[in-house]
Amino acid sequence: MKKILVIAVIILGFVSCGPSRKLDTLRSGGVTATLELSSEEKAQEERTIRQSKRDTIVVHDDKGSSYFIMKAVQSGEDGELSATEVLDAAVVTARSRSVAERHGMVEICFEVRVPAAMQDKRWQLRFFPDMFIAEDSVRLEPLIITGSEYRRAQLRGYEQYERFLSRIISDTTRFIDIHQLEVFLERNIPELYAFKTDTTLVSDEHFLSFYGVSEQEAVDHYTNLIAVRMNEWRRSRMDKMYGRYIKVPIVSEGIRLDTVIRNTDGDFIYNYTQVVPARPRLRKIDIVLGGDIYESDRKLFSMTPTPPLTFYVSSLATFVDDSERYISRVVERRAEANTACHIDFQRGRSEIDISLGNNLKETERIRKNIIELLDNKKFDLDSIVISAWASPEGSARANDLLSAQRAASVAGYFDQVMREYRDSLAEALGFVISEDSEVTVPSHGAGLSFLSRSNGENWGMLSMLVDRDTVLTGDDVRTYMRALSIKEVDQREASLRKEGFYNYMLEKLYPKLRTVNFDFYLHRKGMVKDTIHTTEIDSLYMKGVQALKDRNYEEALDILRPYRDYNSALALMAMDYNATAMNVLEDVERTPRIKYLMAILYARSGDDENAVQYYLDACREDRTLVFRGNLDPEIYVLIKRYGLDRQDEDE
Repeated sequence: MKKILVIAVIILGFVSCGPSRKLDTLRSGGVTATLELSSEEKAQEERTIRQSKRDTIVVHDDKGSSYFIMKAVQSGEDGELSATEVLDAAVVTARSRSVAERHGMVEICFEVRVPAAMQDKRWQLRFFPDMFIAEDSVRLEPLIITGSEYRRAQLRGYEQYERFLSRIISDTTRFIDIHQLEVFLERNIPELYAFKTDTTLVSDEHFLSFYGVSEQEAVDHYTNLIAVRMNEWRRSRMDKMYGRYIKVPIVSEGIRLDTVIRNTDGDFIYNYTQVVPARPRLRKIDIVLGGDIYESDRKLFSMTPTPPLTFYVSSLATFVDDSERYISRVVERRAEANTACHIDFQRGRSEIDISLGNNLKETERIRKNIIELLDNKKFDLDSIVISAWASPEGSARANDLLSAQRAASVAGYFDQVMREYRDSLAEALGFVISEDSEVTVPSHGAGLSFLSRSNGENWGMLSMLVDRDTVLTGDDVRTYMRALSIKEVDQREASLRKEGFYNYMLEKLYPKLRTVNFDFYLHRKGMVKDTIHTTEIDSLYMKGVQALKDRNYEEALDILRPYRDYNSALALMAMDYNATAMNVLEDVERTPRIKYLMAILYARSGDDENAVQYYLDACREDRTLVFRGNLDPEIYVLIKRYGLDRQDEDE
C-alpha cells in the first residue's frame, strides 16, 4: 500500500476568480503544476562556488608551461570570455542534472511547484510523481494539497459519522427493564433474587441450577425487542453510513509532511527528496508529475503529465577494470585426507563386531568415504593407513599389541569389503572388448592397499575428555593432572586406579579412546612430476570486481581492500573513504583514469588547483574523459567555476 503525503493547505481570504473560471484556465493550459530542479541543490552549488578559497589557480600543460585560470564569464557584445572575480547569481532553467551515486544509493531532489491560480479552498489537489528507470516505472508517494473548505467538509463528515456511531448501543442490558425483571424474580424465583445482595462466591453450576428456562423467558419478556432490532439495523449500516458521511477519508499514516499554509497569495513549493537504490546499468532517472483536482469525491480535472525531469546518474562503478587477474600457484602431485572412526571393541579384544554399539553405522560411513575417493575425478587413491588406539587399562606393552591387532583387524575388514565391492562392480559392468579384440574386466581401486599402524594408549584424547567433562569435579581434574605428570604410563594408570573417580572414567571415558584413524593418500590423475607451477584466475578478486560492478560496495571493499590497486581505490571512493583511496592511488601507475579519479578526490577535499590540474592532464591523454566530466558533480562544478569547457573548445 503506497504511503500518502498529505499537506493541509488552508486558503484564507477572498479569491479573485471563482472555481469555474479557474477550471477554464486550467483546461486551456494556461496554468499547471510544474517540476523543477531543487532550489536547495542550486543554492548549494552556488554556495560551493562562492565559498571557493580563490578564483585564480595555476595549472601546467604537458610541455611544462604554466598558465592561470580564473572564473570565466561572457562580457561585451561579442560574447567573448573574460576573467573576473565577480560572482553573479546563478539562473538554472535546465531540465536535467547529474547526480552522484554514494554508498550504493542515489539521492534525487526536485521541486513540485503549484501556482496560486491552481489552488482553491473547495478543492483537493492530488499529485503523483512517477519515476522511470529503464523499462521500470514506480509511482512515488503522492502529494495531496487540501483546501480549507474541503478539509472542513471532511471534518464535518467525521463528526456526522461519530454521531451516528454514538446511537449504536453496545451494552445489551440497556434494552432490559431491570426493575420489572427484579420484581418478577423476587416473586417467582426468590432463591435467585437472593444473589443480588449476596457476596458469597457462587460456582457456575450452582448459579445455573437456579437460572432456569423460566428466568430466561423473563429476561426475553422484559427486553425491548424493537429497540434491539433498531440497534442491529444501525449496526448493519455502519459501512454504508461511513461511505455517505466520509466521502474522502483523511489519511494519517505514512505522512511525510503535515502543515498548514495560511497565506495562499503565492505559489506552493514542496522540495521532494527520493533515495533510489543503485543497480547495474543505472544511467538515468526520469521524474514525471501528473495530478487530479477533486471537489468532494468528484474529479474535476486531470492534469497533463509534465515533461520529464531527468537525472543522469554518475557511478564510479562504470570505471571498473574487469580485466582478469591471475595468481601463481604450486600444484602438488600428492594429497592427503583423513577421518576418524569410532569402532567399539570388547575390552581386550581386537575382532570387529558389527552388532556392537554404533559399529554398523560407522563402518558404512567409512565405506562410502572410500568409494567417493575412488570415484574422484581429480585424484587416484593410492593407499589407506589405518591407525588404532587403545584405552590405558592394563599394561602399556599389551595395549600397544592390542592396538596393532585392532588396526590390522580393521584393515583386513575393509580390504575384504572393497574386494566384494570390486567384484560386484565388475559383475555389473561386465567386460570390455577393445579395438584389437582384447578382453578386459573393469577394476575399481584394484591397486588400493590397506596399511595398519599401532598408536598405543590414547592419553591425548583422555586428557581432552577429562577437560571437557561436566561430571568430574575440579579436585578430580587436578588429581588427574598430577597423575599425568608421571612419565611411566603403567605407574600413571596404577595411580589413577586408586582414585574414587576411576570407575567413572573406566565406564564412561575409556570406551571413547578406542578409536581408529584413517589417512587417505592420493595423487593427481595424469600428473608425473611431484610439483608443477601454474597460474590461474584469482576467483576471489574477480568476485570483488563483480560486486563492484553490481554496486555492492561493502562486499567489494571487503574483498578488494588488501589488493591496494585501481579497483580497490574505486571501492574506497564509492564508500567515501577518500583519504585511504588517495593513499592507494598515489602508489599505482598514473594512467589517465587514475588522474581523473585523483581529480575527483582533490575536488572532494577542496583543493581546486590540484583537482583542475589532474582533470586537464587526464583529458589531454584521454579525450573521452572530457565528456565524463559533465557527469561527475565534483568535476562539473570545476568546469563551470573556471570555464574549463570553453577552454577545451579553444584548444
